[in-house]
Parts: sequence; C-alpha cells; structure tokens
Amino acid sequence: MDDAKLRAWWWHRQGLDGSLRGASPAAVLERSGWARSVGGVGPYLTLFARAGTSREAADAAVAALEIHELPSARGCTYVVPASDFALALSVGQAFGGAEMKTAARLGVAEEEIEALCRAVVGALEDGPLAPDGLRDATGGAWRSLGDEGKKKGLTTTLPVALGLLQARGDIRRVPVNGRIDQQRYAYIRWEPNPLAARRWSPAAAYTELARRFFTWVGPATLREFQWFSALGVKASQEAAAPLGLVPADGSDRLLLPDDVEAFAAFEAPVEPQYALVSSLDAISATRRSVETLVAEEDRGRMVPSESGERPLGGLTDLPAHAILDRGRLVGVWEYDSDAGSIAWATFGGRADPALEAAVADTEAFVRDQLGDARSFSLDSPASRRPRIEAIRRMR
Repeated sequence: MDDAKLRAWWWHRQGLDGSLRGASPAAVLERSGWARSVGGVGPYLTLFARAGTSREAADAAVAALEIHELPSARGCTYVVPASDFALALSVGQAFGGAEMKTAARLGVAEEEIEALCRAVVGALEDGPLAPDGLRDATGGAWRSLGDEGKKKGLTTTLPVALGLLQARGDIRRVPVNGRIDQQRYAYIRWEPNPLAARRWSPAAAYTELARRFFTWVGPATLREFQWFSALGVKASQEAAAPLGLVPADGSDRLLLPDDVEAFAAFEAPVEPQYALVSSLDAISATRRSVETLVAEEDRGRMVPSESGERPLGGLTDLPAHAILDRGRLVGVWEYDSDAGSIAWATFGGRADPALEAAVADTEAFVRDQLGDARSFSLDSPASRRPRIEAIRRMR
C-alpha cells in the first residue's frame, strides 16, 4: 500500500484538507469522529483545525446541546454530536458500573446506590447542582467510604450514583463556566433521555460503532477497531461482519464497500497542507497508531516524551501536540504560556510560508481564545516546561 496516499486519505476524510472549513461543530464531529476529552483543549483544537471554529462558537454548540461530552467507547469521555448521543451512551453501558464494582468490594449494596440515584434525580428537579450542592441536597442518602475507600480512589458513594445516572442518560454534567477544557461541572436532569428515543441492542450498537469507526479512519484494521471499542477479538469481528468490509490494496486494512472506488481514485495533494492538531486528535488517537503517520525516513528521529526521548517509530500515542502535512507527522508543538507563543519544531528543519501561517493562526487562537493548550486536566505550564525546552532544542 502507498503509505503517502493512505495518510493523505485519512487527512482528507478527517476534514483536515479544508473541506470542513466553516462547518458546524456537530458536522465536524460527525465526519471526523468523536473528540476525546480529558480536561484539555483537544476538542477545541479538533474543531479549529478543521473548521476554524472559535471557542465561543464551540461553547455555544455545547450550551445548545448540539454537541456534548459523554461517557462512551471504552467508558472514556468524548465530545459527541447530538446525532450520536444514543449510540455513544449505548456503547458505554458496559463500562458504567466500574465504580459500582469497587463500591461493592467496600461493602456497598446495589440497593443503596439505587436509592441514592433516586435521591440525586429528585434533587435535580429544580435545576442543576454542583457536587457540593448535591451532597447537601441528598443528605443521608450518600455516605463516606472511609480510609479504605480513599485507597481505592472512591471517597463517597455519590460518584458511583453520578456515574451510573450519566451512563443511563438520566442526567448529564455541564461545565460550570461553559468551557470544555476545564473540569468543573454541575449536574442536570437530561430530558428527554436520549436513550428513550433510540434503544440499541448491544450487537446493533457495536455494529453501528464499527460503521462510524471505518467511516472516520478507514482503511483501518480490526485490531484498531478492537482497541477503540474495547471488544474482544471475536466480538469485534462479529460487530464488523455485517458491514462487508473490503481489504484495501490487498492489505489487512479494511474499507467500507462505499469507499472502495473513492479510495482507489484518490490522489494525494502535491502541495504541502499543514495543520496543528492536539495530541489526542482523531487522526491518530481513534486508532491509537502514531507510527502510521510517520514516514519511513523519520521513524528513527528522537522526540521528547513523558519518559524521556524516544524514537518516533516506537510510539503509540503522540508525544506532544502535532504538526501534520497531508496526514504525515512532520513536527511537534506545545504552548509556552509564559512567552504567549507556540514552541514548535519540524523534523529535518522544514519551514515554508504555509507552515509559518498555520503556526501563527493556531498560536493566535490559543493565546487569544483559550489562554493555554493543556493536553489533559493535570497538564500545566510547569509540567510541560521540559517538553517545551526539548522542542526548542530540535529547531
């Protein structure tokens, strides 16, 4: 398979080629895939890199419930378009009881949690409440799990009930300041519950998830889908079977039948096309496969990571925010909040006016609208300082 063509195809299908410029946040996520959210700027950068979406427009879409952060595939949180709310909740159902299992080992019965769930729903009848307000409103329905609970990361029974109610679509959490890159939430009743309008059987839900996955990032392997869905080998094969997937160029990478002719006819752009994306961008994070974005000549290049410098060819996750050219990983970047600018470097020292313009546009977006570019909630200017310095040494 022509690797350059494959990367450029992903680039195109992800809408990073400019074809989604000006599209609504929901339309971007429908085409490129759900945006992984871990309290960082990933969802904002997903929308900006593809559609030029301002933070204000993204926040307005959240407020209007056109997009929303949900517990979903693998039990992880993603920002999802309204058209996929029911599907996202459905494939997250199997993971909604993880904290209940921990609570059960601490002597908490399901009946106790169900009573707390009813108390939470009742407390939210009059409007949204932050966790402190919920604790006050639900009174004796919740209890501390003591020192043993602290050791297991579960200090009270309230998070167990909140997790179950979110997974069921009965409540949803909303950012208290409207921003999706800061983990301060209130909880509100979800009416109507999105699962009331569309109930998926587990088999149908995972087949539909497979359809979405191969639409977003096909050609992809079943192993990559298995990782994204957290299904076993046999279950992932069964989920994908009704789709009639077709091998791409005789490889183990599979395409939806409707994409076969388009992929065969596709030609990679000749001129460079740059985008600065987050470390959790769907072009790599959905498949968890950085190496597929790396050209052969760059595989041995050393880049900064959490565990020191590592070769690009040995990574599964992006080591920092990324610079892409037609789907190829050509550099890395981080935001230096002290300097109010982006620290960036490309492999082989490439630079041209188009690249400089892409860096300047993203820098202005982060500085003027976001204020910072945290990869995840615990990321901070101080914690990323070593990466910034390492990136500057690459220039």
